[in-house]
Amino acid sequence: MASTTSITSNSITITRLPRKEKYYQSSHHIGKVPTSFINPWPSFRKYSPLDILLTSQRDRDYKPVPSRNQLVAIQKPDWGAGKEGLKATWIGHASFLVETSAIEGAERGVRVLFDPLFSERTSPVTWAGPKRYTPTPCRLDELPGVDLVVISHDHYDHMDSDTLSKIYASRKGKVHFLVALGNASRLRGFGIGEKDVTELDWWDGVKVDVPGVASVAMTCTPSQHSSGRGIWDQASTLWCSWVLVAGSLGSTSATSHPSTSEKVFFAGDTGYRYVPKEAKDSDMPHCPAFKDIGEAFGPLSLSLLPIGLYSPRHLLSPVHCNAEDALCLHKDLKSRKSIGMHYGTVRGGISQYFEEVTEPPRRFREVCENDGRIWGEELGLLNVGETLVIP
Repeated sequence: MASTTSITSNSITITRLPRKEKYYQSSHHIGKVPTSFINPWPSFRKYSPLDILLTSQRDRDYKPVPSRNQLVAIQKPDWGAGKEGLKATWIGHASFLVETSAIEGAERGVRVLFDPLFSERTSPVTWAGPKRYTPTPCRLDELPGVDLVVISHDHYDHMDSDTLSKIYASRKGKVHFLVALGNASRLRGFGIGEKDVTELDWWDGVKVDVPGVASVAMTCTPSQHSSGRGIWDQASTLWCSWVLVAGSLGSTSATSHPSTSEKVFFAGDTGYRYVPKEAKDSDMPHCPAFKDIGEAFGPLSLSLLPIGLYSPRHLLSPVHCNAEDALCLHKDLKSRKSIGMHYGTVRGGISQYFEEVTEPPRRFREVCENDGRIWGEELGLLNVGETLVIP
């Protein structure tokens, strides 16, 4: 990919970097100019609406949400105030605010907001659909001013139109949006200006210069998932994960990733392998993309990994990780520290019949400790609103 530059209205400079051709293949495209996308690996199996319907009618056992004191704790965020280092604050579900370390002479680092979700429902309407059972730890207007909003895919629990529109209205001229192929038109539909959105394919990257703050490199990386906001637009936009690199970028280039850099992997939403009924996880092929990401960027300072909404396993394993999958991701990515997410906030229509909302964090800890990991050091969880600081 040729290096080109576009400048947003606030003079944030977006410079396209050469694609990582060693890892890139266009096998996820349908059509030379892609009109839809696929997961190109044996680790994926596509399920149909009939699969969902039949499964949802069998072995139903509604799992009520327990009382608040049995759920993930909530605390008022301080965004790591007064602390030095890479900061990551969990806002709930897959929403994180990441702030890089401040460079010499700057008052703060670059603030990157991943998959922000502040609405009560993950639905096209406000009166129906999955409703959050854990509130946000703060109001949207209490967020520190963000420089980048980064979206993994267009599902309602990751691309929340109301939240994105409000961020744009309050930060217009001071914020830029990064999305995967096909999603720029989604954001335009929310009223976000075309010049304030950059669209990337897997393994494409950009260098983002925030005046008076710092530079970061953002790379759109693969994930195993799906997309669509309705019946007729399934797989019409691309899904992805992201890698953020900050620190030792140099003044002109962000193509190399020295070990002194701060490197954050954001999984968004992903599966690791399809596991049919009666099969063992270890017998099934796993998605090879994460070892590629680990090779290209590892060791990673921090990985934000999904651990919930995986049941029923035979149906959701292609697109959602359980605890065992998340641990495999951690290893494939060569991550120094990983934090679980995508649980404890909202659940899909089918998971309420198969998965206790308190199961994912408990299971994640058990799986990690059984693997000999020291809980809270290499792997762990956060309270909603809690900030992890990596010096």
